[in-house]
Amino acid sequence: MREERRLEREKLRTSKFDLVTSLFTALILFIGTFVLMLFIVWLTSRMSFPPQAIKPIIENPAGRGENAEGFERDFEPPGAEEVEELMEPTLQDTIEAVTDAVSNVAATLDTMNTNATASTTGTGKGDSRPPGPEGEGEDIIPRFERWQLNFSAKALKDYAAQLDFYEIELGAIGGSIQGVDVANNLAGSPKSRRIVDTKSEKRLYFMWTSPSPLMQFDRQLLQKAGVQLANRQMMKFIPTNLENQLAHIELEYATAKGHPSVTEIAKTIFESTADGNSYKFEVVDQRYRKPRK
Repeated sequence: MREERRLEREKLRTSKFDLVTSLFTALILFIGTFVLMLFIVWLTSRMSFPPQAIKPIIENPAGRGENAEGFERDFEPPGAEEVEELMEPTLQDTIEAVTDAVSNVAATLDTMNTNATASTTGTGKGDSRPPGPEGEGEDIIPRFERWQLNFSAKALKDYAAQLDFYEIELGAIGGSIQGVDVANNLAGSPKSRRIVDTKSEKRLYFMWTSPSPLMQFDRQLLQKAGVQLANRQMMKFIPTNLENQLAHIELEYATAKGHPSVTEIAKTIFESTADGNSYKFEVVDQRYRKPRK
C-alpha cells in the first residue's frame, strides 16, 4: 500500500523536463509580448492623425461701401443741410454761437450758421454704416482692422520658421506688375507664384502700417524668392485655419474679461511665442469699444 502511494507521488512530482518546458514557454510568451508592443509603437509612430477641425466663427460686419457717410440708412447722398449737421463747427462758428447766447439773441431751430452753402436739392441722409465692403450685418470692427499680429525674432531664420509653421505666405502687390506675387517655404528655399486674378484670393491679409525691423526680414525673404519689390506694398496672407484659431483665442480672452461678444472688441494684439518645438499665438493686449448711448 505504501509502495503504491510512493509511486503515485513520484508520478505527480515535477520533472526536470517539465521545468525546462515551462521556462521556455514563459520566455517565448514574454518575447512575443515584447515584440508585439514594439510593433504597436512603430505602427502608431508611422500613423498621422490630422488635427481636429475648429468650428469657424463667422463674422458679418456691416459696411457702407461707396455710399456717402451719414446718420441714417439712406443710399442717396445727404444734402448740404444734412452734411452741415455732420460737420464739426469751426472755432469762428463756436465764438459766434457763444456771442449770440450771451447777447440774448432769440434762438431758432435752424442749424448753426456755418460756411456751408444752403441747398434744397439734397434729399438723402447718407449711410450710417461704418467703412468697409457694402453689406448688412452686425456693428463689428473687421478683423483686418482690429487684429494686430506681432512676431518676436532676432534672426531671419527664426522669423521664417515661424511664418512657415503658421503656413503664412508673404506677398507683394502694386507697382507696374499686374496681380500679386506670393512666396512660401520661407525657411528653406523660398518659392514664388503670381496670382493674376486677385478677386479669387479670399484669404485675410495684413500690410505694414508702421516701420518695424521685421519689414527688412520680409523684404529679404521676398527678394530671395525672386519677387520684385520696386514701388510695391508687402503683405502677409493668413490661412483660413489660422484665422479660425485666432478668432477663438480672441473670443476666449474677451469672454474671460467680461466681454463675450466680438461687437465689444476694438483692438486685439496677438504675439507669437515659442511653445517647445513649435509656436503659438497669445493675446497680449485687448481694448474694448465704448457702449453707444
